[in-house]
Amino acid sequence: MTKDDLYRETACVRIKKGTGRSLKAGSAWIYDNEIDTITGEYENGDLVRAEDFDGYPLGHGFINLQSRLAVRMLSRKRDAIINDDFIEMRVRNAWEYRKATVDTSSCRIIFGEADFLPGIVVDKFSDVLVVESLALGIDRLKPVILEKLMAVLSEDHIHIRGIYERSDARVRLQEGMERFKGFIGEPFDTKVEITENGVRYLVDVEDGQKTGFFLDQKYNRLAIQELCRRIKPKRVLDCFTHTGSFALNAGLAGSGQVLGVDASQLAVAQAEENARLNGLENRVHFQCADVFDLLPKLEQEGQTFDVVILDPPAFTKSRNSIKNAVKGYREINLRGLKLVKDGGYLATCSCSHFMDPELFTKTIREAAGSVHKRLRQIEYRTQAADHPILWAADESY
Repeated sequence: MTKDDLYRETACVRIKKGTGRSLKAGSAWIYDNEIDTITGEYENGDLVRAEDFDGYPLGHGFINLQSRLAVRMLSRKRDAIINDDFIEMRVRNAWEYRKATVDTSSCRIIFGEADFLPGIVVDKFSDVLVVESLALGIDRLKPVILEKLMAVLSEDHIHIRGIYERSDARVRLQEGMERFKGFIGEPFDTKVEITENGVRYLVDVEDGQKTGFFLDQKYNRLAIQELCRRIKPKRVLDCFTHTGSFALNAGLAGSGQVLGVDASQLAVAQAEENARLNGLENRVHFQCADVFDLLPKLEQEGQTFDVVILDPPAFTKSRNSIKNAVKGYREINLRGLKLVKDGGYLATCSCSHFMDPELFTKTIREAAGSVHKRLRQIEYRTQAADHPILWAADESY
């Protein structure tokens, strides 16, 4: 495909009267059931113009009728020209925003719809980039995005030694795309050492979860570190520890004994390696176990902790299963609260998109009532600023 073909726009999508409410409120998507007519020739993945029912211009995006998200918008401006300069502008804006808001040694540089490049994520781990492409149209633009990103980073004297692609999520199948995982360019060592909040980690960009490390919790981990530095807890329990990040922050802050728990033996092995990397292996320990099974056992043994951290995986990825997710969050918080000593601290998290703050708070309150615990809220946090929240849009999390 030539550059001319990449940016050619020969079709127009017009939506039905009375539809497009989320799009007009700030969303980046046109759903398949909102489309009235399509005029002109196109293939899935092509750029198209979008119009309201009366012909009012809504912007430009790429189309894929194999997906329920039929059009993903790149620009809301009628006169926007989608070309290499446009892509460079989007990439440069994303990087300048990160420089202004977060520690960029390791960060999410591009966050899909929230950076107006829908369907693509690019994470930077020290001198390595990891890319995840989840939409057909943006997949075609991926080489240009990465080329422009490398050039923008080089202006700040940042040398990237390699790029790895983790486009292996099942959602690609819904776009009519194959799942893919592998090097973009020359192979390199995929175990990457990073430092975050003073804690050293080995990130496995090839076999770790998602892109290798959960960057969205960066400053939440720092909040745990600062809390533990102040209160000097004797015992800390970190549930769903993954590669040990919350546990290591607690250990670095001077906590007496820290136990991290995860059901994945691979994650536990990586967490133990990270503990050794930080010289914390004598105070921070890890156990491979199902958290739902372990917590009742700890309760039966009469164990309590000064700090209990709950960071479970998403219990739901659809609105239809939210009731079961609520049960899961209520149960895990109930079990966790039973292990918090009087005057202790609970740090509890949710990464389920449909578990909104109001429902999450209500669920925790119900769990506390069930175990006769009275809670005082210290702070309510969200994802780090390199994962900006796109307001008035379903794409936020």
